Amino acid sequence: MKHSYIGEAITRIEDERLLSGKGQYIDDLKLPGMAAMAIFRSPHAHAYINNIDISQALEVKGVLDVFCADHLDALPSIPLRLAPFPGFERYLQKPIAVNKVRYVGEPIAVVVAENRYIAEDALDLLSVEFTALPAITTVDQAISGKNLIHEETGENIATHYTVSRGNSDYAFANAGYTRKERFVTNRHGAVPLETRGLIAEFDPVKPLLRLHGATKVNFFNRRHLSDAFRLKEEEVELIETDVGGGFGARGELYPEEYLVPMASRRVGRPVKWIEDRRENLSAMNHSRDIIVEIEIAATKTGKLLGMRGTVLGDMGAYVRTNGGVVPSKAAQFLPGPYRIEAFSCDVQFLITNKTPVGTYRGPGRFEANFCRERMIDLMAADLDLDPAAVRIENLMTPSELPYRIGELVPGDPDATFDEGDHPGALKRLLEEADYDKWKNRQGEIIDGHAYGLGIACFIESSAAGPPESAVVSVAPNGSIEVKTGASSVGQGTETGLAQICADYLDIDIKRIIVRHGSTTLLPSGGGTFHSRNTVMAGNATRIASETLKQRAIELAALRWNCPTNDLIYINGSVQNTTDVLSLEELAAFAATRHETLSATGTFDNEKKLSYSYGAHAALAAIDLETGVVVIKKYFLTEEIGRALNPALVQGQAVGGVVQGLGGTLLDHMIYDENGQLLTGSFADYLLPTSSNLPEITAITLEESPSKLNPMGFKGAGEGGIVAVAAAVGNAVALALKPYNIAITELPLTPDRLRASLRKTGN
Repeated sequence: MKHSYIGEAITRIEDERLLSGKGQYIDDLKLPGMAAMAIFRSPHAHAYINNIDISQALEVKGVLDVFCADHLDALPSIPLRLAPFPGFERYLQKPIAVNKVRYVGEPIAVVVAENRYIAEDALDLLSVEFTALPAITTVDQAISGKNLIHEETGENIATHYTVSRGNSDYAFANAGYTRKERFVTNRHGAVPLETRGLIAEFDPVKPLLRLHGATKVNFFNRRHLSDAFRLKEEEVELIETDVGGGFGARGELYPEEYLVPMASRRVGRPVKWIEDRRENLSAMNHSRDIIVEIEIAATKTGKLLGMRGTVLGDMGAYVRTNGGVVPSKAAQFLPGPYRIEAFSCDVQFLITNKTPVGTYRGPGRFEANFCRERMIDLMAADLDLDPAAVRIENLMTPSELPYRIGELVPGDPDATFDEGDHPGALKRLLEEADYDKWKNRQGEIIDGHAYGLGIACFIESSAAGPPESAVVSVAPNGSIEVKTGASSVGQGTETGLAQICADYLDIDIKRIIVRHGSTTLLPSGGGTFHSRNTVMAGNATRIASETLKQRAIELAALRWNCPTNDLIYINGSVQNTTDVLSLEELAAFAATRHETLSATGTFDNEKKLSYSYGAHAALAAIDLETGVVVIKKYFLTEEIGRALNPALVQGQAVGGVVQGLGGTLLDHMIYDENGQLLTGSFADYLLPTSSNLPEITAITLEESPSKLNPMGFKGAGEGGIVAVAAAVGNAVALALKPYNIAITELPLTPDRLRASLRKTGN
C-alpha cells in the first residue's frame, strides 16, 4: 500500500508535544550552577556616558559580576547578513554602548547574579551619569543633519540609491492622468508571544561555547560568534529549543547574543537571560516605518504607464543584521504585479534615535502594497472607474510571464516573476467576496456604520538565501530521523518535512522524527527566513530520501549478492522476485558492516526565487460616531504552486491576516520628541485579540506550480499579511467616500478617523 502524504492536511506532529505541556522553551531549561543576567539599558535616546559606577551593585549579596564596555576587550561589531549596501558599515552596533547611547533600551551594563531577582535589584544600584543630547525622531530631522547621531560619519544618511526601468520621464510627459501622494506606514514589530531568551555555557578549557535558545540562522550566527570569541566554528554550538513565535525578528544577532556568552565566560558558569516585555518592545528589532512619496501616470481610461517614487526608511540608531531589506524591498515591490513598464525610485536609509529596524513578516511588501493599492483606488475614483476593472486591465497576464523586473535592488539584476495567472486569482477573489453585490453600495450606512469593500493585489518572493541541507537516517529499530539545517519557529517544520520523507520512502509517518536548527546536527544549513523552509528544506529532504532509497538497494544487493538492477524499492522495503528486506533490516545489516543506512541531501535553487501571488478583500464597517473600524469579513486568494499540507497553509494565511489587521489598525511604536518609547507595555501597545476577529476565508490556489524546484512549491508564509493594510485601507476609504477622508497613514485608529471626520464637519 502506497503511503501518500504530500498534499494531505494531516494534523501537526509537534502539536501533541506542545499542547500537552511537553515542549521545551528556553526558560524551561535549567542547567547545574546556572546564574541569571540582567541588562541596564539606556533611559536616554541620545546622550554621552560620562561615568558608570558599579560599586554598590557589586556589594549586593548574590551578585557575581557587573561589567560595562570599560571591562571588556575589543568589542566586535554586529555584522550585516542581508542587503549590505555600501555605507552601512559606518553604522554597525557594538554589543554594549561605548561612551554614547543612541536609543532608549541600548545596553550599557550587565549584572550577573545567583538569580534573576537579585540581578534586577542590583540594576537599581548602578549609577550612570549622562549628558543628554537632542534626539532625532523623524526622517526629516535626520536628513537635515543639524544634529548627528554618529558624529564620525558626518551625516545621518546611512546610504541612498536610485533604481529604475524604462523611461519614466517619457511616461509622465505623455500621460493623460497623473497623481502624487505621500503615504506613511507605522513603526511596529513582531511582538512574539514568547520573548527572547538565551543560555550560554562557556568552557575555556575545551574550549567550547554552547548557546541555547538559538534559532532562524544558526549557521550564519555560529560563524560570526566564533570570530567574535576567537574560536573555531566547531567550538561553537548553537542549540535550538522550542520557539514561541519568530516572524522574522527572533534569531538574528542582537547585542545579547554576545553579552550572554561574555557573562558566562567571566563567571565560569552557565548564564541565562530572559527578556521581559518592556525590553522586548524597546530592544527587539522594530520594522515598517516607511514614508513613500509615489506618483503614477496613466491614460484617462486607467491604463498604467509609469510610476516614480521616493522611499524614506527610518533605520533606527544602527544598521543591524538585516541591512537595508525593509526600504529596499518596499521600493522593489512598489510596481507590484502590474504591467508598469516605466518605474524609478529614490531610496534613502535614515538614522534616528530609535530602536534599530529589522525584518518582520513581509518586510517592505506590506508597506509597498498599501501605497500602491491605495493609489490605484484613488486613480479609479478620479477617473470614475471600477477599481477591480482597473486592476484586471493592468495585471500581468499569463502570456507576459515570466517577466524580468529589472535591477530594482542594487546587486539583484536577475529578479524575475515566474509564471502565473494574476487576473485569475483576482477574479476568484471577487467571486468569493461577492464584489458585484457591494461595488455599487460603497459607503452605505447600516445601523450607524458606513460599509466598504476594499480589494488589493500582491506578489511575494520566497526562498532566497543559501542552499539547505538534510540528512535522513534509519535506525536498526526502524525509526527514521530527519535532520535539517532549517529552524522551526512555529510554522510546522517537523510536520512538513516528515510528510515529504514519509511520502518518498513510502513509510508510516509515525516512524519519523525531525530534528532541526541546531548546529550540532549538520555541518551546514541555510536557516529559516523569507518563506523558504518548504522550498529549500523540503527539497533537501526529498533529495536525501531519494538517495537513501538507492543506498537501501545497494545494501540489499550486498546482502543478497546480486546486481542492483534486479531489485526495486517499494512499500518501504527492497524487494526481488522472492524476498523482501525492510529498512530496519537493512539498517541492522549496515551496522554489522560498521556503516549506517543514511543519506544527505542539499538543495540549491541558485538564487532563482519563486513568487506567490494573489488578492485580498476586506469588508469594513466604520462607526461614524467613534471612528472604530470593524472588519466584518476578510477574503484572500493565494497561489502557492503546490500545497505540502493544506492545513498548514491555511494556518499561515489566517495567522498572517490577523497580524496584518493588527499592523493596520492597532500596532504602533510611538515615540515622543525626546525619543522616549510611549508604547512600552501592552497597556499602550495594542494587539488584535481572538474576540475581535472577522470571518476569514483563505483560498489556496495550486494552478501554477513553480518550475524552479522539482516539487513545485512556492513560499506560503507571508501572503496572508502583505496586502492587509492595502485592502483594509481601501475598504475604509470607500466606506467614508462621501466624507472625502484621506487614507494615507497607518494605523487607522479611531482617533485618527474621528479627527478626520470632524474636519469635514461630520
